[in-house]
Amino acid sequence: MGRLENNVAVVTGGASGIGEATTRRFVAEGGKVLIADMQVDLGNQLANELGDSAAFLETNVADETNVQDAVADAVDRWGRLDTIFNNAGFGGALGPISDISVEEYDMTMDVLLKGVFFGIKHAAPIMIKQGSGSIINTASICGIESGFGPHLYSVAKAAVIALTQTTALELAEHDIRVNAVCPGFTVTALAVGKPGADEDRKDDMRERAAGSQPLQRVGEADDLANMVLFLASDESAWITGQAHVVDGGLMAGKPWRKQPKSFREPNPIKIYRLPD
Repeated sequence: MGRLENNVAVVTGGASGIGEATTRRFVAEGGKVLIADMQVDLGNQLANELGDSAAFLETNVADETNVQDAVADAVDRWGRLDTIFNNAGFGGALGPISDISVEEYDMTMDVLLKGVFFGIKHAAPIMIKQGSGSIINTASICGIESGFGPHLYSVAKAAVIALTQTTALELAEHDIRVNAVCPGFTVTALAVGKPGADEDRKDDMRERAAGSQPLQRVGEADDLANMVLFLASDESAWITGQAHVVDGGLMAGKPWRKQPKSFREPNPIKIYRLPD
């Protein structure tokens, strides 16, 4: 029996990257997944490959009705909702703060923050009736420490962490868990800045960023999917309101190999004893 046997999930942004890896893991562990994504060709292709355990619905998470429909579709198909992974995202507005337009601000927040809000809002009533459920939100290390991402991306991800914590307190009264995952440098099409990026571009990122974290490689989508699987399963039954960092040790500090030589080389000090 799989770790998610008969678990019904909605995965937004489930057609590629971390969402795709998570969808595959959920199905492999016995779950049913509604893939909610704007990428129609990729979404249909993945759902067809996974068979009766998956379905696709074109979904724009910035549209509340779309998110509500995705949740309803999963319940209509499989009779319940055990997990929602609010994962859909993009890089958002770039550049100096003085150059960011209101339209760019609105689009960034609509996808990265409002989309998570809609997912929680519409999953919660169903899970409350069931008396159980796991809500998982994709945040980022950018939401914990500045300097790793653009202005609004970082702001939105910090807000996702705050929303995770506040809703965790409310929904814990109904035995519903709410957690966030905070990826570090992870190889996805989004990270390399090109939807459908080929493996050469991804390999370039793997090579360039490998030394940035203590564990000397960048993250892969499967690394994040492993954490999401854990948070969806009963193995995390007593964990809620947390932002789980998955970053190869980046947030712990400067890699040992990059610290001053004097820190890393043995240099015994003499111990002097006072006379008796």
